[in-house]
Amino acid sequence: MRRNPTAIHAASGKVVGSVDLGGDPEFAAADGKSHVHNNLENENEVVRIDSMALKVLNHWPVAPGSSPSAMGVDRLHRRLFVGCRNATWLSWNMDTGRVVANLPIGQGVDAIRFDPKRQFVFSSNGDGTLTIIPEDSPGKYNVVDNIQTQRGERTMELDPRTHRVYLVTAELGPQPALTAEDPHPFPP
Repeated sequence: MRRNPTAIHAASGKVVGSVDLGGDPEFAAADGKSHVHNNLENENEVVRIDSMALKVLNHWPVAPGSSPSAMGVDRLHRRLFVGCRNATWLSWNMDTGRVVANLPIGQGVDAIRFDPKRQFVFSSNGDGTLTIIPEDSPGKYNVVDNIQTQRGERTMELDPRTHRVYLVTAELGPQPALTAEDPHPFPP
């Protein structure tokens, strides 16, 4: 993974600079107010970046989560959603870094998507589940279902027009044994 993401001016295509995140980034989400949040899987934290000054403003630990690997955002209510590999889902106040909710999700999360019109958060999990979490109010959430999908369906996208969730996978073989060299082996 690249520790120093590069900022490029969209209109000119010129490199503006880079920022050292202090860890290995997995997923980023912009808040619409010149901040970008990025989860650092190997550091068990989320960083808040000032995208104008290109500097890290905050390092927020994800405990009780670990290995944050997915991220979504509710810009209207200023909530950041973080999925962790230990089957933990967190909702954060994007401005203060305070965790406002902590819920169980499926194992092997890879993507989080938020439907702003319907107020639902979706978590696609490698164990073959899609966790559905309604946002009852900013800070009040509950898991309403873990729909069985197909094992390995981790890549996900949400169509905001139709409100459909799309998941992708392949036919997977047996799960390989965990080793020190590969603690997260992917099946053939």
